[in-house]
Amino acid sequence: MRTVELLPDGVTDRAVREAWRHLAEAGLPSQAGHPHPTNRPHLTLAAGEALPDAVRARLAEALGLLPVRIRLEGLVRFPGRRHVLAWAVRPDAVLLRLHEEVWRALAGAPGVGRMNPLHAPGRWVPHITLGRGRRGAWDRPDAELLPAPLRGPLWGRLVGARSYDSATRTTEPLLPGGHRRP
Repeated sequence: MRTVELLPDGVTDRAVREAWRHLAEAGLPSQAGHPHPTNRPHLTLAAGEALPDAVRARLAEALGLLPVRIRLEGLVRFPGRRHVLAWAVRPDAVLLRLHEEVWRALAGAPGVGRMNPLHAPGRWVPHITLGRGRRGAWDRPDAELLPAPLRGPLWGRLVGARSYDSATRTTEPLLPGGHRRP
């Protein structure tokens, strides 16, 4: 799978990493313990089987809406094979538009293949992952899972974009204008 992910500014990145540290220090599953070099705070917009060059111009056009403001507020829990604890991103109209344009750029485009339906407009739950673990890992009240300074709404910005390739476990920057860094 290939993702399209948005990356936060430095202040927001540090806040998410502080939440990761808080969970780890409490002995809870946390992304702080994920050692892979591609591990960093991000917001996934879409995922498909491939990211062909033919869709990159449309994708770059959509990413031209960056930077966008975000509000991190509250925690969400996703059940599944691996349970996920995440910081909820409360989307505004600009983020929803950006998400929809990225989805449209990829959906049905030749070579993209099957897309993750959980990212489809209307189903997408914007979030930044804090940890993955077994059932019951985060049975504590939300107030105990975030450090006090991060419990209220936190405003930040999404300023960059990348794609993660799950087959090679590498990332590639996605920049407005269709340019790719080597």
